[in-house]
Amino acid sequence: MPQNKPPRIALDLPGLIGADEILRLSGMIKRDPAVDFWLSGEPAELRAIARQWFKRMRQCGDDVLELIHDGCPVACVEDAPFAYVNTFKTHVNVGFFHGAILDDPAGLLEGSGKRMRHVKLKPGSEPKPAALGNLIDAAYTDIKVRLGAGRSSQSP
Repeated sequence: MPQNKPPRIALDLPGLIGADEILRLSGMIKRDPAVDFWLSGEPAELRAIARQWFKRMRQCGDDVLELIHDGCPVACVEDAPFAYVNTFKTHVNVGFFHGAILDDPAGLLEGSGKRMRHVKLKPGSEPKPAALGNLIDAAYTDIKVRLGAGRSSQSP
């Protein structure tokens, strides 16, 4: 006979449930040589695509910092990541740390996670550049708003 397990009860540790957490990283700099090294690697065709879109992330603002995190280039504002690129065997992902909330009228975003989404790019069949550029801009703007909101809620 199966035993009935008691229902799980969420622990409401102060401020965790319902909080809109921002992932924080350390070690980012304005122009990380490790990112440039990664972007110049193999497979060359896929890294060229990744390089194009990471360059676009860098162009979002003078406050964009970068680092290698979990093996791929990540773009941040302050210590908060907003986007990344990564290559796989046959495609490139342009990913967004808070992609689930981004407006995506072109329907480019994939994924079903609580927060993250990505756009899958394959050589010769990339989406409209303007639509992906708009997602990058939106992710950058979103993280700046989140960081500003975090500062104002911490004020006395």
